[in-house]
Amino acid sequence: MADELMRDLPRDLPTFLARFGSDAQCRIYLALGRWPDGFRCAGCGHRRAYSHHVRLIEECAACGKQHSLLAGTIFEQTKTGLARWFLAIWLVTSSKGGISAMELQRQMGFGSYQTAWSWLHKIRRAMVVPNRKPLAERVEADETLMGGAKPGKRGRGAAGKTVVAGAVESGRGQGRGRRLGRLRLQSMADASAASLQGFLDANTVKPVTVATDGWAGYRNLPARGYDHEPVNLSASCGNASLRLPAIHLVFGLAKRWLLGTHHGAVSTKHLQAYLDEYVFRFNRRTATSIGHRFARLIEQAGLTPPATYRTITGKIDVA
Repeated sequence: MADELMRDLPRDLPTFLARFGSDAQCRIYLALGRWPDGFRCAGCGHRRAYSHHVRLIEECAACGKQHSLLAGTIFEQTKTGLARWFLAIWLVTSSKGGISAMELQRQMGFGSYQTAWSWLHKIRRAMVVPNRKPLAERVEADETLMGGAKPGKRGRGAAGKTVVAGAVESGRGQGRGRRLGRLRLQSMADASAASLQGFLDANTVKPVTVATDGWAGYRNLPARGYDHEPVNLSASCGNASLRLPAIHLVFGLAKRWLLGTHHGAVSTKHLQAYLDEYVFRFNRRTATSIGHRFARLIEQAGLTPPATYRTITGKIDVA
């Protein structure tokens, strides 16, 4: 990220409003994110441009090619000023536990819950960082169930629940003394060996040590090149959380977050979006300031393709 983007970052709401209270201020900041090394025309390579006074475009001073500030971002085709979008992103990142659609509707003064809900889902799409560095060294991995409560059997096949695979970097200390690193969470169709091993293949880099429980889905990890540490449940009275404290701590915190901020059940269709938000927050829990999380999310918003309400709800296919 360009140094200019990290200067004078807001610390609280008053400093945020002073820095990003107008559409013009937000436009300048978004342009820095789109062209961190300075404007360069995609047509002729020229470095000077004129800013349109009404439309959010930059026009090359040499060839006249127009470059939209919003095209290819989550803001594309928005009829709302950038200052409102920046404020919504500030509310999302400045709140320790996130914000629900109902609360965002109240604070932003939206006329409908649907607007707040769709904005949050667009913002969550920007929380998925592409080409993330895979987990390394030692991770604890397990799976759990999340989603709405429905009657039925308990365990990995419980009705109405969604299997969620998780892996978190964990040092080799004991218990709570272990240092937790980065996290990955993924909604899964099932807890089969193919699904769980595919999750680990996509999110770790070898050589890596993977600590798991004794579930059969993990038995072939050594054959796939992993250093496997299966826990001995008999040594922990059958309680895997005593031998895999890191990932079970994460699961517990994520479930409490869903219950506390988002009031419980989340549909299978949209669960991954909520997991993406939790991972974004968890992996930036040690950020030096709220402003750094805000700046990172604005940067990602400028790189994330747009999505309509109908796309988010699954009523039409993504183009």
